[in-house]
Amino acid sequence: MQVTVRKASHADIEVLVDLYEAMEAEQVSRKPIWALIDGLDKPFRETLSQMISSDDVWLHVGEIDGAPVGFISASVRGTLSRSHGLRIGTIDLIYTDPDARGVGVGDHMLEDVLADLREMGITHFDAPVGPGQRLTKNFFEGHEFAARSLVMHHSDDPETVRSDVEPT
Repeated sequence: MQVTVRKASHADIEVLVDLYEAMEAEQVSRKPIWALIDGLDKPFRETLSQMISSDDVWLHVGEIDGAPVGFISASVRGTLSRSHGLRIGTIDLIYTDPDARGVGVGDHMLEDVLADLREMGITHFDAPVGPGQRLTKNFFEGHEFAARSLVMHHSDDPETVRSDVEPT
């Protein structure tokens, strides 16, 4: 079994949409509002295509024996002016098909993207993890990430936490 990681291309759009939809379903089952705040904008095909074309987004595909089984996306953002140009690399999304977990695909994808960001001089990294996602937290802690913030959320509109409701 060979695990590889490569930059996503437009030829990957269909498999990326399938992987993303599986990720979203998994996330929404834990926290329905995820699709409205943390997920990708619809239509997914166009959003993923823009991500592939962007110079500001890193979108990579993880494979086992040449078959795509996961993806990772990252971006870079600036910080306050007093940080003297410090930039933060953010792991925006990472997903491995459940049947392919536990064999290092996520590790390889994360290390590949971190290497790309480090080549740009990025030395600080964030990876948002939802509450109750112990395995994801453990994954990032295994790569020397540590919690630095927790986002609290409240909604006066209970309809917005349902995944089947489109925001107006």
